[in-house]
Amino acid sequence: MNITKESIDALNAVVKVDIVAEDYQAKVSSLLTDYRKKADVPGFRKGHVPMGMIKKQYGKSIMIDEVNKLLQESLNKFIAEEKLEMLGNPLPRMTEDFNWDAEEFSFEFELGLAPVFEVDLKAKDKVTQYNIIATEELLDEEVKNIQTRYGKVSAIEEATEESNITGTFVNEENEINKKSTFIVKDLNGDENIAKLVGAKVGDVVELGTKDLFEDAHRLEHILGVSHDVIHDLDITVSFTVEEVTKTEPADLDKELFDKLFPDGSVTSVTELREKIKEDAEKQFQQQGDQQLLNAITEYLVESTKFDLPADFLKKWLRTAGEKPLTEEEATAEFEKSEKGLRYQLIEGKVMKDNDIKIDYTELVDYAKGFIRTQMAQFGNTNPEEKELDDIAGRILQNQEEAQKLQSQLISNKLLTFYKENMSFKSKELSYEDFIKEVYK
Repeated sequence: MNITKESIDALNAVVKVDIVAEDYQAKVSSLLTDYRKKADVPGFRKGHVPMGMIKKQYGKSIMIDEVNKLLQESLNKFIAEEKLEMLGNPLPRMTEDFNWDAEEFSFEFELGLAPVFEVDLKAKDKVTQYNIIATEELLDEEVKNIQTRYGKVSAIEEATEESNITGTFVNEENEINKKSTFIVKDLNGDENIAKLVGAKVGDVVELGTKDLFEDAHRLEHILGVSHDVIHDLDITVSFTVEEVTKTEPADLDKELFDKLFPDGSVTSVTELREKIKEDAEKQFQQQGDQQLLNAITEYLVESTKFDLPADFLKKWLRTAGEKPLTEEEATAEFEKSEKGLRYQLIEGKVMKDNDIKIDYTELVDYAKGFIRTQMAQFGNTNPEEKELDDIAGRILQNQEEAQKLQSQLISNKLLTFYKENMSFKSKELSYEDFIKEVYK
């Protein structure tokens, strides 16, 4: 057997595999002998079927199987030994005159090779790192929300702007029949608010759904309408008032502080605001980190220039999936995935050059931390280590979940590396301004 590689250019190559009878004949003969021993053919004793008959019936199919196995093994070994970094999989070249009746075979495979490039991490003033702060206005609002959440609710006769109002939204044509509660002033627009101010239990009010709430997701929840149609929904719904209440805000006293923090860590309004600020900015940090990683990704993709074996990848995409693609579909798929592929290559290069890797122990520990956080949200703040080990083991047996956690862990490691090795433009702003600036 002989294997050779011909480089077409820096990104494309052809591997030729020549297989002769000596490479596979001994294995084929051995298998045919085994078949003869086991063959049960009428008119012959078991194990005494003429070899000519066995060869005629099974010889060609066994030979084809063995040649294909030998071909795949030798091709994989060659790629590994030559340390060829490929994109996609080898694509066989089909020849019209190929004949399985011959004793010697030549196979050719097209390879798409990964580009050679360097990653420049000198991004000074090219990427912005946001420091999101909790403003006094945000703290005021959150303290007010806490007071409302723990306040005393009582029924009132007529609705005001500050009232909680409960009722059922109905539109039979669009199959809407949803009971919801909201604060009157949360409606968008003075005209809508005016329709409910003064409303009593039993009153029916007609409301238009278009921009009924400033946030479309809020309207989706209030009406019980699917996300797919909520943005284009412009109908009239009837709202039947079923309950009107007011909330007396809870006093900012020891009783409230103990409800919020049974461990006694908060004993004053000042400490409460500090705690709210700390918790809010931890959450903001997570969003800021995600935005930073996104911005670094964009920067590296834009600034790291290299070519891809585009024609090869389009050809490979045509046959890579369960369903073959047309040339146009493969081109569209390549264009859609090109940016992600470029970042995968950049990410791999950064990790390889800087010895960034994860092992199974790290993945288990990360999974346990994720599980611990989830359990804490449901009140279990001190789970046993064995319980965490068992749950982590079950999760990591699920390939999709394991891949998701691994991807998150790699992102965390890369972000830490980027923070330590890149310079950023720093900007401090409120969460509201962060949302406006980053998400436009």
